[in-house]
Amino acid sequence: AGTNGLYETEAFRQIAFDIYPSAHTHFIADAHQIPLASGSVDGVCIQAILEHVINPQQVVSEISRVLRPGGIVYAETPFMQQVHEGAYDFTRFTEVGHRWLFRNFETISRGALGGPGLSLYWAAKYFLRGITRSRRLGDILSLPFALAPLMDGMIGEDH
Repeated sequence: AGTNGLYETEAFRQIAFDIYPSAHTHFIADAHQIPLASGSVDGVCIQAILEHVINPQQVVSEISRVLRPGGIVYAETPFMQQVHEGAYDFTRFTEVGHRWLFRNFETISRGALGGPGLSLYWAAKYFLRGITRSRRLGDILSLPFALAPLMDGMIGEDH
């Protein structure tokens, strides 16, 4: 499911970059100025990044620039997730805001990755971490809420 099919395709070649070095990055770069030639990639996968950049519209413009005509973008951004990267967590997008950000792209599909149950679980976990001042204890105390995301499948997408 998801993007797994891409990784299993022989013709697929992943180019990964980040502002931090890791075993999975090919080079260090800022997405505001992607160091790739215009029209040089068939697809872009940007997951939980746009809330961490100063100018999301500039990053989306750079994505458009490096894509070949007909290229595909998979983009996800959290909406209800708590601040999770401290000083480098700048913004959130509603579904309408996310669509506006990608207004110059054709929409193939869209939807939420989680719903109210996931939001409840995250809120409980971060609240309990905060009041206990312990990541481990907060995570343990939030275990009863861990099943809440399972209820998201029973709730329509319009809620």
